Amino acid sequence: MRDETPIERTPELEARVAEACDAHGLDPCYRDCLWPILRAPASRWPRCCGGGCEPCNETLCAIARRVLATP
Repeated sequence: MRDETPIERTPELEARVAEACDAHGLDPCYRDCLWPILRAPASRWPRCCGGGCEPCNETLCAIARRVLATP
């Protein structure tokens, strides 16, 4: 997915995060949950725990993949 290069929180990246969250129907109050995921290498991203969490880590990771894939 990506290496451990730090990701900078820029206005452009924040706009991509907002767009990806909206596309996945994620409530805006959860957007800050994405930044630790975006800063971590994909091998360290959280997985679903099966506990019915909202938002599920799988959703957050899908959004992060979309953000990182967007040019």
